[in-house]
Amino acid sequence: MARPYRLQAENCFYHITSRGDDRKKIYVSEYDHEKFLEYLLKAKKRFEFYVYAYALMPNHYHLLIKTLHANISRLMHYINSSYTTYYNVKRKRVGHLFQGRYKSIVVDSDSYFSTLSRYIHLNPVKAGLVDLPEEYKWSSYNACIAKKKDTIIDEVEVNKVLNMSIKQYRQFVIEGIGATEDPFKDLYGGFLLGSAEFIKDKLDELKGQVEGGEFSHKSAFKKHITVEDINKVISREYGRGLKEMCAKRTWPTRDKRIAIYLMRELAGLDNREIADVLGMNSSAVSKAATTIEKDMHDDSRVRKEIQRLFSIFEG
Repeated sequence: MARPYRLQAENCFYHITSRGDDRKKIYVSEYDHEKFLEYLLKAKKRFEFYVYAYALMPNHYHLLIKTLHANISRLMHYINSSYTTYYNVKRKRVGHLFQGRYKSIVVDSDSYFSTLSRYIHLNPVKAGLVDLPEEYKWSSYNACIAKKKDTIIDEVEVNKVLNMSIKQYRQFVIEGIGATEDPFKDLYGGFLLGSAEFIKDKLDELKGQVEGGEFSHKSAFKKHITVEDINKVISREYGRGLKEMCAKRTWPTRDKRIAIYLMRELAGLDNREIADVLGMNSSAVSKAATTIEKDMHDDSRVRKEIQRLFSIFEG
């Protein structure tokens, strides 16, 4: 079955959820939570989007974000793949961590922003993890009510759309405890939440993207880096390009592992696409990517080498 289209647009609000495979836990330790937020912050800097609310639950997470560029697939691939690699390396496991694709809902911020923000912040309460939202450490609620600083949340942007004082917002959230309100009861087509006019506008935008063939996530970010771009840099830096790397079907050498890492992180290719480029199988690509992530973690020389290569592309 073909995957459904995603609307990728500039200045677009999204409610994002992603669950653990088979609903298993995706955060085991406090450091896991911290590491996920670290990747989220890195993604913000690299892909330029705003974060309005988040909640990291034991087996899933919620984000309320606004993209500045048409790059939702690109940034979500970075977050989930980076965290999965970290999680697998740390626990010496392989395979998927998240259950299929993340779910994204395009939101009319004028109508649903406050309701969705409350829904996200009350998730820990409704799950029985805490009695009050401020008791939960791994959400943005305490930042929204000014109880702590949070480098993830864009407070200025939140204030532009919330239209409530801190006191009013706290009261609004508390009033939602125990309520049976379903913020998604008016969801249209499984991915649009808003007024009739909003839905019509977004469907027109989606139609234009489909007809224009703009759905490759690899073209949906500010500075598009291609496999050809990576090949040029790799050839110059290591004296052989991707074609030469494909000549021998042996365990990937370090330069080949680095090429795999660059294709994932900069060109947005998944394991299958990289396997097609290099004449490998997907599991070998996944193993090579996990190995280079571990090398980066354990060896500062590898880390500095990849940072240097990144700086070439950021140029």
